[in-house]
Amino acid sequence: MTTIATSEIGATGLSVTTLGIGGAPLGNNVPDDKEHLAIAAVERAYEAGIRYFDMAPIYGLGRAERRIGSALAGMPRDEFVISTKVGRLLEFSGGSKSADPDVVFDWSRDGVMRSLEESLERLGMDRVDIALLHGPQDHYEAAIGEAYPALADLRSQGVVTAIGAGMNEWEMPARFAREADFDCFLVAGRYTLLDQSALAEFLPLCEEKGISVILGGPYNSGILASDLSPEATYQYAKAPPDILDRARRIKSVCDLYGVPLNAAALQFGLAHPAVASTIPGVRGPSEVEDNVGAAERSIPDELWEALKLQGLLDESAPTP
Repeated sequence: MTTIATSEIGATGLSVTTLGIGGAPLGNNVPDDKEHLAIAAVERAYEAGIRYFDMAPIYGLGRAERRIGSALAGMPRDEFVISTKVGRLLEFSGGSKSADPDVVFDWSRDGVMRSLEESLERLGMDRVDIALLHGPQDHYEAAIGEAYPALADLRSQGVVTAIGAGMNEWEMPARFAREADFDCFLVAGRYTLLDQSALAEFLPLCEEKGISVILGGPYNSGILASDLSPEATYQYAKAPPDILDRARRIKSVCDLYGVPLNAAALQFGLAHPAVASTIPGVRGPSEVEDNVGAAERSIPDELWEALKLQGLLDESAPTP
């Protein structure tokens, strides 16, 4: 087993491994007839020393939570950390569970409680460790006025250890940080080799307030772990030509120093003091092994200096 470093979430006393697993592909990108690959990915991650797994009810419409629960069923519960999300319920039309459910927004206290209860049922566990508001972009007032107090109460009662929000942007989490008492934020794709938009304002704010940041999408939904073909994906769509060109220029620097692009991408974000963990998504055990190898790869300081000199990396960005 690899020894993976750990980092505390805020001031909660809860520690996560700095390399975790993002659960979206386990539900969204692994079909039912390949479910064994999703379960094997989680088992391989655990064997490799990864102890943090992030889920959400809507990942595969419940499939991700069920699959990770199945994979971890025999593991000591105190040895791993689970985060899941609230704000979106899975509703079965007419009460029938023979078809896929609909996703319904619900930021009410009852909705939060029901969401967590249903997640626990799918996971087959008695608790989750971190509860996150899930993408409340158009629902700020309901999220901060109704869902946040419910999560804060659950934290004060010890039902969950940490609370936060998970989003594909940093602006609303920054607003949350200023207006409420959160322990962590999961921000996807906004602090990577291709997008450092969270660097100037958001990350210093979190560092100042002692709020931990979990980085989702360190590969920007695939491009930074790909062969950079014209079909490479960036932010869940085909990569625009300018992004593809920039990624290829970054790879050229990596090639010069004999470092795989995915290794630089994975390690970059962890150098910021506000960042506790990075959680690339996986679809099978081979991708877990790729990520563990990337996390362990030695990277010379000169690579980061070259990226900054060529204007490919913000000069103020901390580097490993």
